[in-house]
Amino acid sequence: MNWKKLQNGSDIRGVALEGVKGEAVNLTPEVAYVLGKAFAGWLIRQDYTDLSVAVGTDSRISGPELKKAFMEGLCEAGARVFDCGLASTPAMFMATVYGGQPVTAGVMITASHLPYNRNGFKFFTASGGLDKKDISEILSIAEANDFSPADGIVPVESLNLIDVYAAGLVEYVRRQANIQSHYDQPLQGLKISVDAGNGAGGFFASQVLIPLGADTSGSQFLEPDGHFPNHVPNPEDKDAMQSICDAVVREKADLGIIFDTDVDRSAIVDGQGNPVNRNALIALISAVVLAEHPGSTIVTDSITSEGLTSFIENDLKGKHHRFQRGYKNVINEALRCNKEGEECWLAIETSGHAALKENYFLDDGAYLVAKLLVELAKLHHRGRQLTHLIAGLKHPAESREIRCSIEDENAADYGRKVLAVLEKEVRGYKGWEVVSPNYEGLRVRCTAPGEQGWFLLRLSLHDPVMPLNIESDMPGGVELILSKLKVLLQQFHRLKLPLLS
Repeated sequence: MNWKKLQNGSDIRGVALEGVKGEAVNLTPEVAYVLGKAFAGWLIRQDYTDLSVAVGTDSRISGPELKKAFMEGLCEAGARVFDCGLASTPAMFMATVYGGQPVTAGVMITASHLPYNRNGFKFFTASGGLDKKDISEILSIAEANDFSPADGIVPVESLNLIDVYAAGLVEYVRRQANIQSHYDQPLQGLKISVDAGNGAGGFFASQVLIPLGADTSGSQFLEPDGHFPNHVPNPEDKDAMQSICDAVVREKADLGIIFDTDVDRSAIVDGQGNPVNRNALIALISAVVLAEHPGSTIVTDSITSEGLTSFIENDLKGKHHRFQRGYKNVINEALRCNKEGEECWLAIETSGHAALKENYFLDDGAYLVAKLLVELAKLHHRGRQLTHLIAGLKHPAESREIRCSIEDENAADYGRKVLAVLEKEVRGYKGWEVVSPNYEGLRVRCTAPGEQGWFLLRLSLHDPVMPLNIESDMPGGVELILSKLKVLLQQFHRLKLPLLS
C-alpha cells in the first residue's frame, strides 16, 4: 500500500470504486479504518485530549462504507464520534466552533467535483483546515500502523449538523439585511433557482432560501445522487454553468445559484441568465467587502485578469494581491497579510473557493452566497440588481487556457527549467514585459500592436502539466500572443503544447 499516493495537497483523495478503466481502487474501507486511527493519533500528537470528532459525507455512493470504517477506527483509538450524515465541508468545520459542545475536529468525506468513483477526506480543527505537512504526517502514522486499542470504546452518536448550520445562515441573512418591513423574509418577492448538481447542497433551497421568503420553484438537481446523473457538480464546468443559466432564463428567476458537491465552492447567475463566476464573482464579493472595509487587501489566485485588478484598485479603491493557485495558498497568504498588519478580509480563487475573515477564513460556498443574498435583499428593496455593483468591471475580449503536458519523469524540475529559460528570452521581446511582483510561474504583460493582454505559464499544483492562460482585450489578440509563444516553446521537446502539432 502506497499511502503517500493518497495525498492531494491538503486533502486525502483516492479511487474508492471500481468501474473506471486504468483506475485501481486504493481507498477502501480497510484503508479508511486505519486512517481513522491515524487521525486520532495525529490529534493526540498535537496535545488534544478528550478527543471528539464529527464526521460527515457528501452524496457519493462510496461515502457510507468509508464513513463507517473511518468512525470505527476513531472509536478504537478512544475518540467520541458523531455521525453527521449528509453534510457539507463548511458545516464540518463549523462543528469545531459552534456553541454548546464544539468537537475537537471535523472530517468531511468528499472528493469535491471529481468523478463518482473517487472519494477522500478533508480534516478540520478549530484552527482551520489541515495543511500539506499535517496530511503527510497522518499518512505516515497510517503507514506505520502501530496503534494500541483504547480502553472502553464509546458508541457513535448522531448529530444533525446541517440543520444547525442552515439555521445559522438564515439568521445571518435576516440580521445583516435588517429589512424592517419583512425582517424574517428579506428575500420576499424574489425567485431564486438553486442547482446542487445532486451533491450535498440541496439543503440550501429548502432550509435557507424558503425560510427567507424566496420562491425556489425553479431549482434543479437538489436530490443527493452520487452518480451525478445530470452534470458534474462544479461551478467551473461549462456544461454545469450552462445548465443553471438555462434554468434561470426558463424559470424567469431573479438569481441562480450553483454549488459544487461539498458546498465549499459556488457561483451565481444574474436574472438575464449571465454567469457571474471567476473574475466577475471575485469583483462582486470584493465590492461588498471593500464597502465594509475600505482600502483593505483582496487576495486572489494567480490567473485573475488585469480588468479585475483595475476594478478593485481604481473603482473600489482597494488593493489587489494576486498570489498563487490553491485555495489553501490563498487563505494562508491572507492570514499572513493580517499577521503582518496588512488588513485583508477576503481570500478567493477563480475556482469559486472564497474565504472571509469574518467567517474564520473558511472556504464556504454557502456563506459566500449568503453574504451576496444580503446585498441582493437590500438592492431589491431599492429596485436595483446585484450586478449593478460590478457595472464598471472590464471583461477581456478573449481568454483561453491550454494545458501543456510534461513528458519527463522529473516534471517539476523540467517545468522550472522551462520557466527560467522562457523568462530570459521574453525580456528581449519588444512589447512584452515580465510582471513583477509575481508569485507563481511567469506572467507577462503583452502590449504589442493587436495584443493588449497577458499570459501566465505555471506549474500545476498536482499534475505533470503546465497550464497556460492567455487573455486579450483585442479580438484576435490571444492568437497573436500564442503564435509568438509557439516559437519560443518549440525548443522544449518534452513540453507538449497541443496547438504546436
